[in-house]
Amino acid sequence: MRLALKYLDKMRCFRKRSTIPFLVALITFLLFVNLYIEDGYVLQEDKRQLRETSMHPLNSERYVHTFKDITNFSGTINVTYRYLAGTPLPRKKYLTIGLSSVKRKRGNYLLETIKSIFDQSSYEELKEIVVVVHLADFDLAWCEGLVQEISRKFGHHIIAGRLLVIHAPEEYYPSLDGLKRNYNDPEDRVRFRSKQNVDYAFLLNFCTNLSDFYMMLEDDVRCSRNFLTALKKVVASREGSYWVTLEFSKLGYIGKLYHSRDLPRLAHFLLMFYQEMPCDWLLIHFRGLLAQKDAIRFKPSLFQHMGYYSSYKGAENKLKDDDFEEDSFDIPDNPPASLYTNINVFESYDAAKAYSSVDEYFWGKSPSTGDFYVIVFNKATKLSKMKIITGTDDRQNDILHHGALEVGEKLVGTKKGRQCSSYITLGEFKNGNIEVHDVDHKIAFDIECVRIVVTAGQKEWLIIRSISLWTTQGVN
Repeated sequence: MRLALKYLDKMRCFRKRSTIPFLVALITFLLFVNLYIEDGYVLQEDKRQLRETSMHPLNSERYVHTFKDITNFSGTINVTYRYLAGTPLPRKKYLTIGLSSVKRKRGNYLLETIKSIFDQSSYEELKEIVVVVHLADFDLAWCEGLVQEISRKFGHHIIAGRLLVIHAPEEYYPSLDGLKRNYNDPEDRVRFRSKQNVDYAFLLNFCTNLSDFYMMLEDDVRCSRNFLTALKKVVASREGSYWVTLEFSKLGYIGKLYHSRDLPRLAHFLLMFYQEMPCDWLLIHFRGLLAQKDAIRFKPSLFQHMGYYSSYKGAENKLKDDDFEEDSFDIPDNPPASLYTNINVFESYDAAKAYSSVDEYFWGKSPSTGDFYVIVFNKATKLSKMKIITGTDDRQNDILHHGALEVGEKLVGTKKGRQCSSYITLGEFKNGNIEVHDVDHKIAFDIECVRIVVTAGQKEWLIIRSISLWTTQGVN
């Protein structure tokens, strides 16, 4: 009898111990399924994505008690915010710019950042943006003092509905004590980065319905001139293609663009894994879970880090983005289009990689006379300027040695897709490049196709590094 009781006790302990791993596995599974299935994505690349994220694995064990409250990843988190300055307008804007700020031991750059956003925007651009500042420090006296300064300097923007200042009360935050020390980080750093994840989660949650797109910035950034116009050109050029995150800076949380419809899920994601790893790592995981395999980063960068001291302990942080340009207004429009080539493509260097601001290129094997690369616009358009560059600094022979640039009209359907039946030559490539100005003065018709034609075969391979097209109207 005594042996039987001992056996039953062991079985109860075993069941107790095995329940926690089961719940953890269930939560992780439900999270991944929700993130994919809500948009109808099939988990075709699970194994690859899990291998990629295994360097920084996620662990849900500590979130068993909170998961029941956040299973609806399409809904907002229930937080009652304090409005410190301004109130949201009823009309949706094009872009929300989100900033989260805490008290720093050395330096404070928030006011300069807000000033740069407004100063570098035209009056027409200001109509399309709203800036939301989350003062996320638990020192309410500091928050009140800073909001008075913000109101004094930017009162007209607050009145116009272009600037909101909010605060999420401390009671809504999860525990910031006894956190896991992943990566052997000291306790104070773990607390800092874990709270930062929650700060951003609450900011994203607030901004969900304010605009079509959301831009994540840090509070120590300066902007390029007319950055919104440049950003809109890039978004327009990606019309019809799938993306989760577009990156306009290579640093930290600076210049990360999202669809506002994805903000609730991103907010939940940061909140669920708030103590696991830094925010920028979690953003990469989120992008991968929503089936964007690679980063999509544009040049030139539209935002530059300007702070010298980190918000963590006031440590020196002199990182700079060497791709930043103060004047980014000349970014090409590159209207939405389909791309075709009969040149033998090398590996994954396909035609689309030449027709964007992403730091990639088309690479094809030795082209023959008559080979082509064609851009077929979704809508006929008028172009003002065209610029095409072939070859790279480290492969200077892989240029188009003999070629012509043509524009076409009169689209017809063929077995290989839509093609123009009539072309006019604009010019010949010289040293692998061509640039044509005043195209709209030289061509009377609305252009439906742009074609690069190889006029003499070459043994060298061909890299088309960039195709830049400017329309007469730009982006509306």
